[in-house]
Amino acid sequence: MKPIITASEYASESAGPRPPVLLDVRWQLGGPHGRPDYEAGHLPGAVFVDLDTELAGPAGSGGRHPLPDPEAFGAVMRRAGVGQDTPVVVYDGGQGWAAARAWWLLRWTGHADVRVLDGGLAAWTGDLSTGIPHPAEGDFRPKPGALPTLDADAAAALARTGLLLDARAAERYRGDVEPIDRVGGHIPGAVSAPTTANVAEDGRYLPAERLAERFTGLGAGKGGEAVGVYCGSGVSGAHEVLALEIAGIPAALYPGSWSEWSADPARPVATGPEPA
Repeated sequence: MKPIITASEYASESAGPRPPVLLDVRWQLGGPHGRPDYEAGHLPGAVFVDLDTELAGPAGSGGRHPLPDPEAFGAVMRRAGVGQDTPVVVYDGGQGWAAARAWWLLRWTGHADVRVLDGGLAAWTGDLSTGIPHPAEGDFRPKPGALPTLDADAAAALARTGLLLDARAAERYRGDVEPIDRVGGHIPGAVSAPTTANVAEDGRYLPAERLAERFTGLGAGKGGEAVGVYCGSGVSGAHEVLALEIAGIPAALYPGSWSEWSADPARPVATGPEPA
């Protein structure tokens, strides 16, 4: 199943006999909470889900956005109306990171029918609602492990033996700036692959063939090596995993990402551009 859905496709499905459960996951790194924007206007029927408290566990040694407890995540999804077999569509304010995080978590915990609204809220041309829905509780039961993950040791090994992509901005990869974490730079051997190159100016994902060209140019698919992705805290990395899926390239996510890696002074840090 294609992991994204257009606004017109969603409008058609929402009016059909099996409308998707709709989740609003508006979030900004270091920005204001998304709930007030949701209450001011959201796609009709959308249920708000908070990334920081419901799509992540408490920040700590595992990073800023460690994976949530599966049972707690399952309870959030059931309250939102998610069932084992109900289709789910997720959107955010347009950046795509938060929606991809929700997509990845649902896929990782075994839900087979979840898609991201391509382009987010800005792609929707229909009416917005201020009503707060109260859907019937779903029956979704998480079964973690349906998508591959990496821990710090596995990410380090993959950077040597396969392809480890760094989804952060290039200046953070190089270590020119580091506005959040303890130290700037990247995991030795990782390749810079900012998420901004996955999308067009309107925030929609590039076509599959262009994404395939991008990732092939970065080394994916050469010799059958495994591909992994990390970012700052496992959020924008999910966006890259989704882009890779559109391109037909499976990839593992390192959920702890740079926020976990850089917090350990014993872990090596590389700076500067990639080696020639």
